[in-house]
Amino acid sequence: NSDYSQPSEAWDTIPMRVYYEDTDAQGVVYFANYLHFMERGRTEWLRARGVNQERLRREQNLCFSLANTTVRFLRPARFDDCLNIRTRVTKISGARVMFEQAVHRDDDSDELLCSAECEAACITADTFRPRRLPPGLLTI
Repeated sequence: NSDYSQPSEAWDTIPMRVYYEDTDAQGVVYFANYLHFMERGRTEWLRARGVNQERLRREQNLCFSLANTTVRFLRPARFDDCLNIRTRVTKISGARVMFEQAVHRDDDSDELLCSAECEAACITADTFRPRRLPPGLLTI
């Protein structure tokens, strides 16, 4: 059974630096760029578990697409800040994977800047219709 309701204990973390291109005129990270940062976190979470998304698409005609995202913006990140993008899965059920994500400042404060819950759906790459995750593809 691939239905889980408890989050994995450990967060996967990837480091990231804020570049000028990530910011607005005030040198603050543009809000939509947090979504880019979190996409990288989810991709690396999958990669760490042996899921090569290009191979999944090519060999099984499957891919992941965000179905829903709730984001809380708490504090601004600024140009040249070092960040940690944290990702974990809280639930896998049928065709759905629920991710919990957090963006922290990578300094002594470890300040939480942004948090999100992201629901990804496993879909067929050609029709974009939901499809159950193949057995054993993901575990938490």
